[in-house]
Amino acid sequence: MTRVGLVDDDSLVRAGLAMILGADPGIDVVAQGSDGSEAVTLVQKHRPDVLLMDVRMPGLDGIAATKAVCALPNPPKIIMLTTFDMDEYVFQALEAGASGFLLKDTPPQDLARSVHVVAGGDAMLSPTITRRMLSHFSEANPGTRQDRHPGLDQLTERETEVLGAVGAGLSNAQIGMRLFMSEATVKAHVSKIFSKLDCTNRVQIAIIAHEAGLSDLDADAGA
Repeated sequence: MTRVGLVDDDSLVRAGLAMILGADPGIDVVAQGSDGSEAVTLVQKHRPDVLLMDVRMPGLDGIAATKAVCALPNPPKIIMLTTFDMDEYVFQALEAGASGFLLKDTPPQDLARSVHVVAGGDAMLSPTITRRMLSHFSEANPGTRQDRHPGLDQLTERETEVLGAVGAGLSNAQIGMRLFMSEATVKAHVSKIFSKLDCTNRVQIAIIAHEAGLSDLDADAGA
């Protein structure tokens, strides 16, 4: 059972999300909050596996709340909710530690599927979204290409291959097909990459892979 928390200042949105997700037998909506300032307390008290959080809220917004939640021990996966898929704040939230984002008009069946995908360790980031994320990062940091990440030297050859595939925006299932591995093996490699590179989400891994010239965003992702 996947435990889910909801944080959104619109009570109707929260009610709608709770109703949609609650209809999935594999999801349990355990808590709801009305603004970012409630997110940390909600997570500490109810320990959700996945937290759906609005980007723009009065008081503490979703970006600041994401940073605060991701600083907790064993934080939940965070899915940002937004009205616009090019919302610049979404990119900031992804860099802060969110696992992906969804539009508020996402079809009900896709919403539940997305929660399961993120809970399983994947990110809600297609190759197209990854390209845009990296483009945004490059534009925001012109001429500041960093030195090679020290953690890269700790990766095995196979882990480096998986890193490049993650950098291309591939899901665990797609990586397994490309590299001829089981999805469970891919998950194990990704977990080790997170640890060795000190990252909390696949966006951060994609940025490191991009800066090291390891990502292949033009490859056929099978998506």
